[in-house]
Amino acid sequence: MEYRRLGRAGLKVSVLSFGSWVSFGTQLGEDTALECMEAAHAAGVNFFDNAEAYAGGESERIMGTAIDRLGWPRHSYVISTKVFWGIHGGVNMRSTLNRKYLMHSIDGCLDRLGLDFVDILYCHRADPETPIGETVRAMSDIVANGKALYWGTSEWTADEIRAAAEIAERHHLHAPVVEQPQYNLLSRRRVEQEYARLYDDIGLGLTTWSPLASGLLTGKYREGVPEDSRATLPGYEWLRDRLTDERANEKVARLDGIAADVGCTLAQLSIAWCAKNPNVSSVITGASRVQQVHDNMGALDVIPRLDDELMARIEAAVV
Repeated sequence: MEYRRLGRAGLKVSVLSFGSWVSFGTQLGEDTALECMEAAHAAGVNFFDNAEAYAGGESERIMGTAIDRLGWPRHSYVISTKVFWGIHGGVNMRSTLNRKYLMHSIDGCLDRLGLDFVDILYCHRADPETPIGETVRAMSDIVANGKALYWGTSEWTADEIRAAAEIAERHHLHAPVVEQPQYNLLSRRRVEQEYARLYDDIGLGLTTWSPLASGLLTGKYREGVPEDSRATLPGYEWLRDRLTDERANEKVARLDGIAADVGCTLAQLSIAWCAKNPNVSSVITGASRVQQVHDNMGALDVIPRLDDELMARIEAAVV
C-alpha cells in the first residue's frame, strides 16, 4: 500500500481507502461491515470514510461498532465523516452549514462513531444561505476544540474553496485542507480543470469518491440492471438512467478490452486510473461483500503498470 499526504497537510492516507456510502445500514449489517473493514485494513487501508447522512446515522454507528469489535488502536487508522444534510427535523438542522447545526452535528457524529474525535470533518455540500465566513469559523473552532484534526469540503466549487481558504488565512483560522469530489473516467472536469490551480495555490488534497461511477465502470450494466444492483434499492432509482446510458456503456466496452490486455478487471483498471492522478491523495472504494474488497485492492498492482502508452489508450477509449 502506498500512503500519500493529504495535500500539503502532514497527514498520510492510504492511496486506496474504504467508504460506507450506500452499503452500511442499507446493503449490509454489522457483521459483513466488520469483515469488509477488516479485509481492507489487512490490505493496508488506514483511511475509512463515512457521513452523518448515510443511512440516517446508522452507517456511522455500524462503523464505530466494527472498530470497537476489531479493537484497533485509535492511532492506527484515519476516519472521516461529513455534515450538511442533517438527520433531525427543524429549520436549523437540515441542509445547512450554520454554526448551530455544525456544533450539534459533530457531537452526534462522535457519539454514533464512539470516538472522541474524527481525523477529518467535511462540509458535505456548500450552503449558499450561510456566509462562508460563519462556516469557516465554526469548522475552525471544531478543530481548535479537538473534535476534528482537519477539515475539508465535498463538492464545493473552486471559488467557494478559495474563498474559505482566504477567509481562514485573513483571520488566522484553521483552513480547509482537502476536498472530496466525484472522480472517475466518466466524470473528470472538476478535478482536472476546475480545481487545477488550487493544488499549487492552497495545497488542496483530494479524497475522491465513486471511482467506478456507481458501478457503471464494472461493466455489469451493459446488459441492463441486475436485481442485486444498488439502482434497485429504494431511494436510488435516480441511478438507473445513468447506469444504462448507451453512450457511457459503449465507452465501458472499449475500456473492457484494455483491461483484458492488462490482465486485470475493468474495476481494477478504473480504480488504478484514478490513483494515477498525482493530485489524488486517496481513492475511496466501497463494497457490499468481502470479495469486492479483495478485488478492489487488486488495483494496487495495476497502478505502476499504467505507463504513458496505456494512459493514452484509456484516454482514447473515453473521449
